[in-house]
Amino acid sequence: MRHESAPAESILWSALRNRQLQGFKFRRQFPVDHYVVDFCCPQANLANELDGDSHSERIDYDLKRTERLSELGLTVIRFLNTDVFDNTENVLESILEQCLKSGPPS
Repeated sequence: MRHESAPAESILWSALRNRQLQGFKFRRQFPVDHYVVDFCCPQANLANELDGDSHSERIDYDLKRTERLSELGLTVIRFLNTDVFDNTENVLESILEQCLKSGPPS
């Protein structure tokens, strides 16, 4: 777990924290099994992962990780860091759409 957020993580966290996304509560750097997901909305069983340049070298690892998180009941959605930089609103809409599938926030 890193102590300092990557720039894309900081941007996304500033939009997700404090129930800003229609009341859904997100946690940052959330431990699940032996992984740490970038962002998690436990109520919606949703894990959001941001992929930077280093992920192009870790495709097999990321697939295995996503498979395991899915086995544990999480829906995993991935975004490239450039998606957050260039289309933050679209990223947030995708996250909200997935959250709403679980029902309204509590």
